[in-house]
Amino acid sequence: MTHPVLDNSAREVLKGTLVPVEVSLPSEEGGGGIVKLGALRQLALTPGDVDAVLGRLAQASAGEAADAELSAETLDVLRAFEEALVPSQRPEVPAIARIPVGELVLFARYLIEMRSERLRGAGRARSSENAGRAAQALNTAVVALRGLRLNTGSPPIGMLNLERIEMVPIGVQRGELVSTIPLAPGEETAVTHKEWSVTSKEFTTIVTDALEEVSETGVTDNTDLSQSTASQSQHSNQFNITGTVQGGIPIISGSSTSGFTSQGSTSESANESIKHAHATTQKASSRSRREHKVSISTTTVTGESETSTRVLKNTQKDPIRIDYFSLMRKWRVRLYRYGLRLTYDLVVPEPGAAMRRAYAELDVLRAQQGPFVFGVKPSEVTTELVDADGKPNEKGRPRYVWLAERHGVAVRPYPEEPMPLTPNDHVGTNGGWWFMDLEFEVPGGTRIRDMLLNAQIGHADGGDKMNFEVLGAQAERAWGGLGGALLIRDHQLKTIGGVGNFLEHYTGRQKVTFFFHHSAEVFVRLTVNRELTPEAIEQWRTEVWNTLFNAAQAAYFARQEEIAARITAIEERLAGVDTLTLRREESDEIMKCVLRFVLGTDFDFMPKKVLDAFVAAGVDLVHGVGFDGPSLGLDPLQWSILRQHEDLIRFINQAIEWENVVTFLYSYFWDVPQSWPFIRQLRHPDPNRQAFLRAGSARIVLTVRKGWEERWIRYAEGGSIGAQIPEPYLTIAREIAVYDDRNYPGIPPANPGRAAVHLQDEAYTTFTMDAGPSERPVNLKVASSAGFVQGLPVVIDVQDGRGIQEAQVVIAIPDGTHLTVAGLTYAHRGTTAAVPVVQPGEKGALIAEWHEYTPSSGTDIAVTSNLTTIA
Repeated sequence: MTHPVLDNSAREVLKGTLVPVEVSLPSEEGGGGIVKLGALRQLALTPGDVDAVLGRLAQASAGEAADAELSAETLDVLRAFEEALVPSQRPEVPAIARIPVGELVLFARYLIEMRSERLRGAGRARSSENAGRAAQALNTAVVALRGLRLNTGSPPIGMLNLERIEMVPIGVQRGELVSTIPLAPGEETAVTHKEWSVTSKEFTTIVTDALEEVSETGVTDNTDLSQSTASQSQHSNQFNITGTVQGGIPIISGSSTSGFTSQGSTSESANESIKHAHATTQKASSRSRREHKVSISTTTVTGESETSTRVLKNTQKDPIRIDYFSLMRKWRVRLYRYGLRLTYDLVVPEPGAAMRRAYAELDVLRAQQGPFVFGVKPSEVTTELVDADGKPNEKGRPRYVWLAERHGVAVRPYPEEPMPLTPNDHVGTNGGWWFMDLEFEVPGGTRIRDMLLNAQIGHADGGDKMNFEVLGAQAERAWGGLGGALLIRDHQLKTIGGVGNFLEHYTGRQKVTFFFHHSAEVFVRLTVNRELTPEAIEQWRTEVWNTLFNAAQAAYFARQEEIAARITAIEERLAGVDTLTLRREESDEIMKCVLRFVLGTDFDFMPKKVLDAFVAAGVDLVHGVGFDGPSLGLDPLQWSILRQHEDLIRFINQAIEWENVVTFLYSYFWDVPQSWPFIRQLRHPDPNRQAFLRAGSARIVLTVRKGWEERWIRYAEGGSIGAQIPEPYLTIAREIAVYDDRNYPGIPPANPGRAAVHLQDEAYTTFTMDAGPSERPVNLKVASSAGFVQGLPVVIDVQDGRGIQEAQVVIAIPDGTHLTVAGLTYAHRGTTAAVPVVQPGEKGALIAEWHEYTPSSGTDIAVTSNLTTIA
């Protein structure tokens, strides 16, 4: 039974076959202008480096191990890179391209030797700053030399065959044996059949993560071959290519390097692509079967189950067998090749550097999270005078005030010096022994520092000597045996023995007793000078410190909340992006890396003078609305700066098929070692974005747009569109361009038994006349000229042992039954058999066709009663 071909259910997976091209160039040939320019920039020459290297070369030439010399043209270019350059002073790329690679390598070798000695000298001098600069200079030279050898050792050009796998369901076929029920004559058995609806979440998740065309996921069946093929191809890709591949072509297969000959290299790449496509679809089919088996134990019921029981009875005289088979979905798989592109390889560092900035900000913010730690000690809360930086300064302000200002809080000022107490009394004595008590209260928080005594003591009438004393204090000789009155002014009372002040450091309720003998009227006053107690000072210090602590803690927690909010916002911004936007952002970064590599360090995406003009005009640059007015307001000079690289940018954007650029991402250890710990911990829910972020460097395969091959090679190798470069490069570029126009004639057919293939969107007809060969235009009478386009090539005849299939361009379509081609190389006998004429559309050329199977949920039943078969 022949099943219909379900063209409307076709699935497509894009792929490509990348073939590096081997080119043998004479050593004296120029070329590689962009690569050499990049190496010269990386050398980071400083004034005097060229002369120092020349000195070393002269010493080497005087010895036995003499090396080649540097030409005058090479020295001029090298000296130009010793100074800070402006675009107008930089050597032209064609001049750089003419420098022999050997001379650049020689110069770099001696420069590395010289910088190594400088680094050792800085190490002996123990100057960390000089050693750091010397190490950086040495590292840049080593990287430049490695890049120069790598990029000039293998030619950067190749070819990319644009291909597509098309899968169309063409029916079902009986698959594996699921169960067998043998029945003897007259035997009866009951068979229970249970059916339910299940969903495999695990398989769906794998497919969703692996597909680059995520927008198509929602409109396709999760169990069909295209999903499993796309998923498996991504996994298979990890084994076939070192690193992660992303770009315009989801699946890339590689072919071995070969010299470029039309028939040989294309056949080799076609065979390689067919093998890769076969392996891809076979693995997809196997993966589908494995997923189908696993789903039994991992699926969840999404609907009610339905159970039915049937009774089977063998009414025949012979035993029978009832077999249950799974039904397999059959797919027709075709591999089309629809284009050939010249490629140019570049290697750039840190392709995701700009995207890492958000993660660097996250790293900084997370480093600020943690427990609160107050850096001010209570002992630092003092009245010491300090300057604005907290350093002692007699003309400054108290340290506690400085601390309060730093934390933005008001604190209680340092307690004022307590006022002195002045208890006093006067009394008339009776001339005998007399005691007078002065009581006073020393307020809390203060204590006695010292006491000053003021007294006026009159002498009693009579001849007796007068005496005066303060009980408990140091006795003064002048106060005893007096014959007259006693006057005391600000006498500081001391303890007995004169060691300290009387009642020093006492606080609270105090009483001082005075003794009088042979005195009359007396007046006594104490001046009690006080000071703050250590407890009061510590209490003030604690209060101030607590105020500072609380203010700092509140500010810290507010800052932590702000940091947490910023972290959440950044994480949501990074994770909440659809897959299509992620791929576009990565494509933009790849384009930016290419521009930086090609245009150089002197190129500005926005020149500073132009930016200054925009700022002066007061436009809103932050939100990108500076160009919404009727004019930009730039003068002619600013316009000339703005258009400085306009032609070059236009050329690069037009010459490269950015939609087909392929990027090979290399691991983090191709970046600087200091960044390895940070790069390794980068995480993103999208695996392709995570690989992009972690890439230490990337190989970018630029696909040159059809028709721009020669101009690009002239620019890339010679520095300008009209530059003279090695002829083999131009030969290959021209051959690839012409070969693509021929629509792959000469490719061995995938199915030799098929004379012609009818593609859905091709223009197809036949002619039954004899024609050619002819160098002039040939008018062919065809069955119908409908669908043919003037100016495009057509493939005439079939590819078989005669070798007469050819491609010619349609130069005119006179009417509905005639086509005029530019000429015919071979003779075509339409009178013997109709000659096909095919003008392929976007489908391209069919280079392989095979079939694959995937399981379905259907079941087939077979009843067998043949005893021989059963046995």
